[in-house]
Amino acid sequence: MENSRKQKICLTIAGLDPSGGAGILADVRTFAAFGCYPAAVVTSLTFQNTTGVFGADNVDKETLVGQLRPVLEDFPIDAAKTGMLPTLELIEAAADILTEYGIERIIVDPVVRSTSGFDLIDNAALRSLVKRLFPISALVTPNLPEAERITGISIEEIDDIIAAARLIGEMGARNVLIKGGHFLAEDPEMAGARDFLFLDGELIVLAGEYYETTATHGTGCALAAAITAGLALGYGLEDSVRTAKAFVNKAIRTAPNLGHGHSPINISPI
Repeated sequence: MENSRKQKICLTIAGLDPSGGAGILADVRTFAAFGCYPAAVVTSLTFQNTTGVFGADNVDKETLVGQLRPVLEDFPIDAAKTGMLPTLELIEAAADILTEYGIERIIVDPVVRSTSGFDLIDNAALRSLVKRLFPISALVTPNLPEAERITGISIEEIDDIIAAARLIGEMGARNVLIKGGHFLAEDPEMAGARDFLFLDGELIVLAGEYYETTATHGTGCALAAAITAGLALGYGLEDSVRTAKAFVNKAIRTAPNLGHGHSPINISPI
């Protein structure tokens, strides 16, 4: 007999940032901020702080499976997200088990490189991520450098973003959110346009305030986690993205200015 429950359960499969700004700690805090119960599976122990990533100790397939399967056996997962999946064997194991357990609402954040320039995935693993995880995702959330690496397209204008999104769709992704960051910030015709959601083939430009700040550590993780929480709570995909964007904008605006590099954002209850 299943336990009746009101609280939704969100799962993250990602790396551990010991400084707490990104990775599974950011995900868990975001899930909790939305009132969801968090479950977390570690793919890599990273060596980092607000100034950069200095290395990583990736777990092996057995360790990933050993964490993930008991969670899925015990909890009915309402939505999941993947972050740092650094090796081919981890990607294949995660894809196999998520498919086996029928997890349908999956946000794939294709983490390929840290802000400081540390490569977090090799080319073979990236090809596997595209092949195995894109087709089972509800949404793929690359930033501009990630979209460029995935597609091989040099993004210099909005037509390049559209071409990249279409190609990612052809690779198997049903929906794509390309995070623009400061892109086009000085283009008067696109003032305020930051993120580009391709939902069922339709382009939706998501406007938002642009902040000149170094408080950006963990923004991508928090955004993907917030979208995951929105889906778990029953929001539609577009509403989940819009809610997540507002959540992250507030978190950037109220960031605590910690550390000597890119400060973590202020992940707090909505």
